[in-house]
Parts: sequence; structure tokens; C-alpha cells
Amino acid sequence: MIYPFMTLNDNTEIVHSEMNKEGKVKVLIETPDEKLGFKKAACILPDFVWMDISGYSESELDYLKELVDSEQHLILEFSQTGGFDNASGF
Repeated sequence: MIYPFMTLNDNTEIVHSEMNKEGKVKVLIETPDEKLGFKKAACILPDFVWMDISGYSESELDYLKELVDSEQHLILEFSQTGGFDNASGF
């Protein structure tokens, strides 16, 4: 299952998977782009391994890495409780 986590001001969508049996969560990030269609990146938590990066500049990717790192505790929690909407009581 994939759960929405956050939408940034530039319409970047951050979603995450359920936590698997090994305690891993996949975070997927997509940003609309006029030339590429979408910029994309993925990260495996809690290992913080980045993969499938396409279209982001180094500075954009640095920002996303900092953001995911700072929100990692929430993503890991929500991945076990049915996503943000379920965890927040909405």
C-alpha cells in the first residue's frame, strides 16, 4: 500500500509504502516538470539509501534529502499505522 505524506508548494508529492517485514519503508518523490514530465527519486528508510533519481539538480536533491531525513521518524511511524490520514485521525 502507498500512502500520501506531503505536498510541497511546487507540487512535489511525497508518498511512502507500508513498512515491510524487514522494517523498510520506500519513500517516493515526484515533482511535475514541463520538460521531463516528472522529476523522480526514491529512498529506502531507515537505511537512507537513495535510488532511481531522475531530473533533480544536486541542490534540489540535497533539499529533499534533508526534508526526508527530518521527517523520517513520522514516515516510519505512519508506515505502521495506515498513513498520515489514519494516524492523524482524519
